[in-house]
Amino acid sequence: MFEYALHQLRHDDLLRRAEHERQVRQALRLRRTTRRNAAPHHTEAESHTRRHRFPRAA
Repeated sequence: MFEYALHQLRHDDLLRRAEHERQVRQALRLRRTTRRNAAPHHTEAESHTRRHRFPRAA
């Protein structure tokens, strides 16, 4: 009986931890989305050239 009670406690703890981690991920996703939507959108197209930080050696 004691082993079953320990198993139940561990099981319940794992479920609580998993739910907490899901909530944390959801909150981070929501903050990221909010931040993206709040960023000012430029009307002009920005150039996205791929310039290397350091030029290649000869």
